[in-house]
Amino acid sequence: MKMVACYAYVFFFVFLAGAVNAAVSEETPSGGSNSTEFIRKCCAATLYPGLCYTSLSGYANEVQQSTVELARVAAKLTRARLRSTAFHVAALGRGATGPERGALRDCSEQLDDAAEWARKTVAELKGLDGAVGPEVASRVSNALTWMSAALTSEDTCTDGFLVVAASSVKADVCHRVRKVEKYTSNALALIHRLRFN
Repeated sequence: MKMVACYAYVFFFVFLAGAVNAAVSEETPSGGSNSTEFIRKCCAATLYPGLCYTSLSGYANEVQQSTVELARVAAKLTRARLRSTAFHVAALGRGATGPERGALRDCSEQLDDAAEWARKTVAELKGLDGAVGPEVASRVSNALTWMSAALTSEDTCTDGFLVVAASSVKADVCHRVRKVEKYTSNALALIHRLRFN
């Protein structure tokens, strides 16, 4: 069932990738300010363009105008967010009781899994600029599958709170996970762009 959800995310973002491709089709001269404009154009076709731009524009010098590097940095930021959120949830779980404790434990494990998927994505994208032929398609496909798996793990985390009564802890965790899901969604959209390079 989870793999079906993963592929559903992948197919959904194919549409967004085409939009990203159109958004950045206009050639832009090199330069720092043009790098931030490049990031803005790429982010325009994600589900959360404002968050995409504000989180990635600070890496303009690193990204330059590389779609591969932009996707890699987005995945790296997602991993950092996931690790931080997983640590927070685990800490809350140590002081919880009853169904809430179980939901927090399961959520923490799912977020750890998601962070590992994101780590594998970052590793797969590293050096992709130098890859050629079938290797490119294979590595992009792997990155898409793993980032989609991260998004599924995040959904599974929040699903576990459906049986938990309303509380400040539940609200806090669900809010944090929904926020990190936006980072994951944006990274996934930017990775899809690589299929059209």
